[in-house]
Amino acid sequence: MPSDTKGVSDAPRSRWSIRPAPRLSRVILFAALTCYLGITAINLISRRPSTPLLVTGILTLIAVFGLQLVHSRRGADRASPWSKAATLGIQALLTYLPLVCFGVAWGAMAGFLGGSLLLLLPPAAAWPLYGLTGLSLLIPGLLTGMPAIDLVYMCQTTLLTGLVVYGLSRLSSLVDEVFTARAEMARMAVASERLRLARDLHDLLGYSLSAIVLKSELLQRLIRAQNDRANDEAVEILAISRQALSDVRRVARGYREMSLASEVASAQAMLDAAEVEVEVALDASIEGISMQAGTVLATVLREGITNVLRHSKASRCGITAVVDGATARLTLINDGVVAAYRDPSPDSGNGLGNLQQRLLEIGGRLTTELGKELPTDAGGWFYLSAEVPAHPEYPDQPPKNGADMI
Repeated sequence: MPSDTKGVSDAPRSRWSIRPAPRLSRVILFAALTCYLGITAINLISRRPSTPLLVTGILTLIAVFGLQLVHSRRGADRASPWSKAATLGIQALLTYLPLVCFGVAWGAMAGFLGGSLLLLLPPAAAWPLYGLTGLSLLIPGLLTGMPAIDLVYMCQTTLLTGLVVYGLSRLSSLVDEVFTARAEMARMAVASERLRLARDLHDLLGYSLSAIVLKSELLQRLIRAQNDRANDEAVEILAISRQALSDVRRVARGYREMSLASEVASAQAMLDAAEVEVEVALDASIEGISMQAGTVLATVLREGITNVLRHSKASRCGITAVVDGATARLTLINDGVVAAYRDPSPDSGNGLGNLQQRLLEIGGRLTTELGKELPTDAGGWFYLSAEVPAHPEYPDQPPKNGADMI
C-alpha cells in the first residue's frame, strides 16, 4: 500500500516537473510580451487619438509583436546576417516612426528593439547599441519638456524591458536546449548500456563457449577410444555450460564480480585439456586487491585464454599476476604466433578493444606485443599485459538485488 501511494504522489510531480517545461517557458515569454503590448495599447488609447491613428497604432503594435516573436525564437541568432539586418531594420522603423505620432507612449517598443539587438547581434555590438536604444528616448522626452525624473524613469524602464525580453527569450531557448540534451543523454545511456552488455557477453561467454567447443571436439575424439576419459570430459562440459548460464545471469543483473585466482585455476585446467604446457606465477598479495581490479584482471585473463584457444597454435603458455606497489599486473604469454595461421571463425571479435575500454574506466592500461626473441618453431611469442590500480578510486559496486531472470 505505501508503494502504491508513493507511485501516485510521484506521478503528478513528474509530469509537471519534466514534460511541460519547454512549453511553459514559451508560454511565460508569450505572456510577458503580450503584457508589454497591452500596456502600450492602453497608453495609446489614453491619449484619445483619432480612430484611423489608433487603428494604425494597434496594427503597428501587432507587427512589432510578430517581429519580436521571430527574434525570440530558438536559433534566431543563427540566421543569415542579411536576414537579421532586414528584420532589425524593420523593427527599428516600427519603433521610432510611431514616436512622431504617439510620443513617449510608444516608448516600451524601444525596449523590444533593445532586447532584439541583444538576441541577434554579437555582444561587442549588441550591448552598446542596447544602451544607445535606451538613451535615444531622451530625445522625444526633451522635445516634449518632460521633467528630469520622468526622463530617467523612461530610459530605465526601456532598458529594463529590453533585459526582460532578452532574459526570457534566452531562458526559453536554454530550456529547449536542456531538454534536447536530456533526450540525447538518454539515447547515449541506452547505447552505452547496449555496448556494456555486448562487451560483457563477449568477455564472459566467449571464454565459456570457446571452452565448450574445445571440450566437445575433444570428447568427439575420445568417445570411442577412451570411455572413462570421455565421461570426465562430459562432466566438465556440463560444468562449463552451467558457468555460461551463470555468466548470462550476472550480465542480466549487472553483477560481474569475478575472482582472479579462480580464473587462473580455470584457465590452467583449460590449457591442460588443450595439451598446452602452462606455467603459473600467482603473487599471494594479489588476493588483497579490490574486487573491481580483480574482476577486470580476471576478465582480461578470460579473453586472453580465449584468444590462445581460438587464434593461436600455442604449445606453451605463461600466466603471471603480481602486485607492484599500488599497481596490480597480469601478464599472459604464449608461443602460438604463426604468420600463416588464420582464425577459422567468420567473426574474430573485438575482445582486445573491449578490454582496453574496461581498463581505461579504472585508470589501467593494456599492452600487447609480438616478439620473436625466443626461439620456437611456432614463429614467435605473443605478450598480453594488463596493469590496473590495486585499489581504484572508484568504489567497488555491490551486487544488485533481484531474482535471476534467466
